[in-house]
Amino acid sequence: MTESAEVAMSVIQIQNLILESADFEAFLNELARLSAHAAADGGEDAYCGITLLRDRKAATIGWSSPEARSVDEIQYSLSQGPCLTAAQEEREVYIADLHEEDRFGPDYAMAVAERGLRSVLSVPFHLQGDAKAALNLYSDVPNKFTDQARERAREYTREVSQALRLAVRFAVQNDTATNLRASMESRTAIDIAVGIVMAQNRCSQEAAVQILTKAASNSNTKLRDLAKSLVASVGGGTPVATHFDAPSQSQVG
Repeated sequence: MTESAEVAMSVIQIQNLILESADFEAFLNELARLSAHAAADGGEDAYCGITLLRDRKAATIGWSSPEARSVDEIQYSLSQGPCLTAAQEEREVYIADLHEEDRFGPDYAMAVAERGLRSVLSVPFHLQGDAKAALNLYSDVPNKFTDQARERAREYTREVSQALRLAVRFAVQNDTATNLRASMESRTAIDIAVGIVMAQNRCSQEAAVQILTKAASNSNTKLRDLAKSLVASVGGGTPVATHFDAPSQSQVG
């Protein structure tokens, strides 16, 4: 099979993977396993991790094995390494032999080499927007990633970037929706609790807020948690309703 045919097959596999994956994490882990196999170049599969940089934080969001994830995290603890450089600067970084490497300081090379690894290849994805990512490949063989293997990795990341970009976008939107829902639920509980305090103490809204705030401070409790507790106690343990909740049949009509 020609190299272009292999890449085309990879794209088809990735398209099927998007359709079949149950969730974002499952998609990324399977993507990492496919990447590790694609970079094997006829030998044993490499380790593979996918690093995502977002909101000034780095994390491995997909990995072919626990070892790949733990090696990625060495870089995060040191705040430097090939995958961070590849993602941040959107350029390829290749370490042919960790025993002869000093670009990222002795601590990084030593820590990774101690795990039996010898060569590293990090290739950036092109996600656009604020998020950045890199594909990280590790091998226990020095000079593992030949010119041909590196070109295959470059072409592979170009083809995969769109799928990863969509996956990251969906994940960000899901995080935003989850945070918004939590915020709205907390806000609703606080508003209802303020109303309860106003009725019980026959005071203004401002005074009710002050009462709740002081009570939360004195009990070392978050305001939203105190509000939910108050509302639950008055409502006989009934959860706070929000506009996200659909009414039950008994509530309709």
